[in-house]
Amino acid sequence: MKNEDFIWAGTTFRGGISGQQQATCGAVSASAVCLGLRHRCSLADKEKAEQARNAANEDAGELVRSFIQKFGALTCFELLGFNFSDEGAVKQAIESGVFEQKCNNYVQFVIEKLYELDDKRSVTE
Repeated sequence: MKNEDFIWAGTTFRGGISGQQQATCGAVSASAVCLGLRHRCSLADKEKAEQARNAANEDAGELVRSFIQKFGALTCFELLGFNFSDEGAVKQAIESGVFEQKCNNYVQFVIEKLYELDDKRSVTE
């Protein structure tokens, strides 16, 4: 990514939000930010801004429903089964390869879904 601001904007989404795995998967949380940016427009035109907010919320809802349908859960703890507030569990998770085995799939799914949603919106706009 050429703009490192985007990378830094999502850095706290690892492990839910800063490792609080009772939170939504960071890939899903970051996708909500991406959808907000995708639909952004000037707030000066209140009607257009409301339509953009509704479109962003609609897309986010579809993404979340699709994610749950595919993976069966939304929180890091439910998805991975490790309690990251326990340092031993973090080490065990790293050693197990769960991040590479599962998290990469979640990130890939979200990226593909974002492209799908963007393509769908581009056709209707």
